[in-house]
Amino acid sequence: MLIPWCYKYGEQVIFEMPRLVVVRTTALNHLIHHRGQLSVYLRLLNIPLPSVYGPTADEPFSQETSG
Repeated sequence: MLIPWCYKYGEQVIFEMPRLVVVRTTALNHLIHHRGQLSVYLRLLNIPLPSVYGPTADEPFSQETSG
């Protein structure tokens, strides 16, 4: 997975990096994109968002959680 992977447009090299980095970055960007879509749909339906990665902007601020 650390084999260099090259993205080309014709003969022009756009970027080159290890295959692992390309796969990881693509997968993470894809997951983040769909998490954002889900958040928008839930907000449009007036469904509270789950606190997956900590409190959401809809939850009241608490000094106890700010560390």
